[in-house]
Amino acid sequence: MATRSLREKLAAIVKPSDIVPGFEAFDQLATMVAVVRPDGRCVLANSALENVIGMSRRALQRGNAFEWLADPTPLAEHARRVAANLVATSRFDALLRRVAPQAQGELPVHVILSQIDLGAPGGARGDAVLLEMIEIEQQTRQEREERVQELVTAHKELVRNLAHEIRNPLGGIRGAAQLLELEIGSRELKEYTRVIVHEADRLQALVDRLLAPHRRAPVVGDVNIHEVCERVRALVLAEFPRGLTVRRDYDTSIPEFRGDREQLIQAVLNIVHNAAQALGSRIAAGDARIELRTRVARQVTIGRQRFRLALELHIQDNGPGVPEAIRDRIFQPLVSGRDEGHGLGLTLAQTFVQQHQGIIECESAPGRTVFKLVIPLP
Repeated sequence: MATRSLREKLAAIVKPSDIVPGFEAFDQLATMVAVVRPDGRCVLANSALENVIGMSRRALQRGNAFEWLADPTPLAEHARRVAANLVATSRFDALLRRVAPQAQGELPVHVILSQIDLGAPGGARGDAVLLEMIEIEQQTRQEREERVQELVTAHKELVRNLAHEIRNPLGGIRGAAQLLELEIGSRELKEYTRVIVHEADRLQALVDRLLAPHRRAPVVGDVNIHEVCERVRALVLAEFPRGLTVRRDYDTSIPEFRGDREQLIQAVLNIVHNAAQALGSRIAAGDARIELRTRVARQVTIGRQRFRLALELHIQDNGPGVPEAIRDRIFQPLVSGRDEGHGLGLTLAQTFVQQHQGIIECESAPGRTVFKLVIPLP
């Protein structure tokens, strides 16, 4: 796998003389970086590694880097060879073990090892190994995010134009049916005109929902994401008072940010409400569970734009999962996994979050579905 060396990346951020003494530049990298001893003891870990593995920096530095991989043998062998100066750098693919609640399991990574000294008096070049891990699926994920954004934008324009084309003739049909009802005396025939009016009203309500994101300019103010979550939690529990537990796992250090509070409430509510409806059988059994979890992520790339900090809101449920047939299309309009669904809730949620420069991602499997809202922070 061709990639720029870590030193080349660092050189673009800080002066070469600043790299070894402070290691501050490592936290500016989107890739996972650690400095380890030849025996695997961790000396330093950057914030990207913290976020992906799901352990604090202190915990990582108390542990052994060899334990981070599903199979520690290749890392131990390659680290020994690099530290002994048998090779300048070494590369191999491996599976990184993650313990984060929002992303448990193993992540395919490309591992790059090279020598680095810690700057101690008399330190030799082989006294430490620089470990860099790059997500193999990182580029694929970025491309997928870009496709989602492009599709949502294209569908938004299509739906808006289509909705405007429907509204005018729909009003004419409804008005003509009302006038016709005044002219006829038969009660049975009036039932037909009432059906026309009723169906026209139903279509009008659908059109209004399609146009909702474009009718009102965003009302920007300071937003506390936990106030948004608590509002949504109260609304959902009011509708499903028994059989459903909505757990909270908040990082209260997350700062307020500028945004449209009502739009974000609607976006989160659409996702949580969909989850609650999908949990019908578990609600009846009394073990339905939804979890709202907030975290701060560092060095986040959304589309092609990089952000130093971002809010991550994870909405996880223990339902049956998104049907595989529509899993790649759930944010498209009029796509729904329920027969009675309109297929607009997730489309609107994605639109509202995109208006905050963010994105919504979904990972789903039977028994565990996670929607992740990512919104840049100041």
